[in-house]
Amino acid sequence: MAETDPDSPAPLSADRLCPTCAIDSVASAIASLPEDPAEDHDSFLGQDRAQRALDLGTRIAHRGFNIFVLGPEGAGRHSLALKVAKDAAAKAPAPDDWIYVHDFKTEWVPKALRLPSGTAVRFQKTVQFLIDRLRREVPAMFETDAYRERRRRIDEDQTQKTEGEFEAISKRAGEQGIGIMRTPMGFAMAPVKDGEVVKPEAFAQLPQAEQEAYQQKIAALQEEMAALLREVPEREQKHRAEIRALNAEMAATVIDAAIAHARQGFEGLDVALERLDEIRADLLDKVELFVMQEGKGGAFPEAMVPITEDRRFRRYLVNVVVGREPGEGNGAPVLYEDHPTLARLVGRIEYLARMGALETDFNMIRPGALHRANGGFLVVDANRLIREPFAWEALKRALRAQTITIASPGQDMNMLSTVSLEPQPIPLDLRVVLVGERRLYYLLVELDPEFGELFKVQADFEDDLPLNADAIADYARLLRRVAAKTGLKAPEPAAIAAFIDEAARMAGDSERLSLRVGDLTDLMREADYWAGESGREAIAGDDVRRSIEERTYRADRLRERWHERIGRETVLIDTDGSKVGQINGLSVMQVGGFAFGSPTRITARVRMGSGRVIDIERESKLGGPLHSKGVLILSAYLLANYATDVPVSLWASLVFEQSYGGVEGDSASSAELYALLSALSGIPIRQDLAVTGSVNQLGEVQAIGGVNEKVEGFFDICAGRGLSGTQGVLIPQSNVKHLVLRPRVVEAVRAGDFAIWPIATIDEGIALLTGTPAGRRGSDGAFEAGSVNAAVEARLAGFAETRKAFSAKDNGSDAETGGRSDDDG
Repeated sequence: MAETDPDSPAPLSADRLCPTCAIDSVASAIASLPEDPAEDHDSFLGQDRAQRALDLGTRIAHRGFNIFVLGPEGAGRHSLALKVAKDAAAKAPAPDDWIYVHDFKTEWVPKALRLPSGTAVRFQKTVQFLIDRLRREVPAMFETDAYRERRRRIDEDQTQKTEGEFEAISKRAGEQGIGIMRTPMGFAMAPVKDGEVVKPEAFAQLPQAEQEAYQQKIAALQEEMAALLREVPEREQKHRAEIRALNAEMAATVIDAAIAHARQGFEGLDVALERLDEIRADLLDKVELFVMQEGKGGAFPEAMVPITEDRRFRRYLVNVVVGREPGEGNGAPVLYEDHPTLARLVGRIEYLARMGALETDFNMIRPGALHRANGGFLVVDANRLIREPFAWEALKRALRAQTITIASPGQDMNMLSTVSLEPQPIPLDLRVVLVGERRLYYLLVELDPEFGELFKVQADFEDDLPLNADAIADYARLLRRVAAKTGLKAPEPAAIAAFIDEAARMAGDSERLSLRVGDLTDLMREADYWAGESGREAIAGDDVRRSIEERTYRADRLRERWHERIGRETVLIDTDGSKVGQINGLSVMQVGGFAFGSPTRITARVRMGSGRVIDIERESKLGGPLHSKGVLILSAYLLANYATDVPVSLWASLVFEQSYGGVEGDSASSAELYALLSALSGIPIRQDLAVTGSVNQLGEVQAIGGVNEKVEGFFDICAGRGLSGTQGVLIPQSNVKHLVLRPRVVEAVRAGDFAIWPIATIDEGIALLTGTPAGRRGSDGAFEAGSVNAAVEARLAGFAETRKAFSAKDNGSDAETGGRSDDDG
């Protein structure tokens, strides 16, 4: 192993690389829990803040206190929101029912009627039974002898009067020798002799005086006939009015009896009674509906279609928008809408194609989630809601107006030419709970001015919780309860300890546990499967570990291929020897939900110049802003700590070798700085070490993300080539608490085959990487002789001197030629 600075930090012991939950701790925690997990209280681990916010939002009565639940996926956001909503709903009164009915005055505006909870369905059935009864009993009444006798009298009176007057005119015409004949064009009159109509030729041969006499008689008779015919329509209208009055009078006895029966059970319910009165009045006004056959001619229907399909009587039915069946119990509704389209949110109007046209009526109004949750709680996934066209604006509009208005985008944009309905809006009184990501919440707060007024309660879920004895007990309780509820095998103490270890890994922190309960539940299901495959009655620790290994293997193809490219030296990475200006940086690649680390070669080149550090990634537009910031910081550190009394005369370049995609983040800035210091000092860097960590202008190494994946990535490359015992990784000291490494790395460290060094400053890191002391400034202002810093400063000072010499030479050349011109030749 190369010689190192005695002041360099010591490598971490294996015990500090991964927290291990002691099985004894789990056993003692389980001992304090009920024997039956089902008897354990149902709580949501570590989410006190979110639960208090949900309690406030579900209980406060003021407007605008709708809730946005934000937090990571799998933290139980939906489950907790639904649980708190159901608890609040159980203590709330049941909301009223709502129905739509036909408005007999304004047919395209169906009326919305409010009924007490549990009444709407009963009223719908009552009205349906009423109309079905009447469409049988009223036609049957028209078949009775009493009705037929009265109808016959009215018909005979009309017929006898009209025919009597016609016969009188015909008799007078006969007495005058005039015959009246019916023709397709009406009535015709002509002279008659000897019972025969006088033909036009014979009439022309009659004396003139006789012809004129006939003509005068015919004219008088025609005037009488015309007067009689003028009275016929009026007499027929009067006849029809008498028939309608008779029908209404006779039907009223049947209708009134049926209405009186229907009113029973709705005493004191004015809305229902008034609706029955409206139905009675319209039925009496349209009695002819009972003597029409749906879809056919004829006086009476031969076969009864279902009442809901009989187009004659659909106008009298009741469309229950929101209604509770009797016996459903008390409490407000709680609804989770997983597909919040506009139609599923505010309702829709359906259409039926008939004879090439679209038809609809109030019976085809369908409720939305706002209707069904009205009076209670509606839980919606915010991400899905925002993605649906028009849905977000419709929800805000309903919450602002506190009404539910059914409208389609086609109507709003005048895209529909068919006749449609405009249902009366229904008053809205509910609490909306949106569940979404933090980013979406902050975007809505920033970009939607109405959001803050409508969603005043923020329920923020925690990502993790501190790892302590209470947390272990809570986790044990949670895992046992999940197993009991989902029908999984009970986890043994060793399995619970393994789950807790994995929760720390998911949190990326040895001092905290992840609260992504959904992911742990899925892991428990896999462990349950492997326990069954092994013939065990309970989940063992080995089952949990195998589940983790199998899960990693399923997602590990890309990592294997990338590491294979390094092993075959397609991607160049050195894991032994030393080189100047070259270092192994570490990066994390995220593929879906799987992240893995891998080393990346970083190189630096220097020469005399004008004080510029070239970031090739940035120049090629592959570097992100955070990476560029890191390079600028390390440049500032370099220029502020070395050769500060001479002009900056450095030109340097930095690059991630064989990087063909974007580079973002500042976690490699310390590695880049080490490479620059090596290139300036000429002292080689150990290639059996890899580095991660960002740097500030003071030379302090700062924490980065993905430390576990990065360490494991370099370890796997070294292990693939064979561990030498000198290999290892330099990590920021502030990242030690985040180490939750896999057993293969921990065991290698314990065996002395691999090492992890915590680094606090650049000086500590460069000393370890080069095996040469970093060097401190003495009282004379100079770095210690033979140190890395002394070599760096000497190189920079040399650049400055060389540049100064070039500058003096250029100035001298200018002075020699300054007073000459071509004309002086």
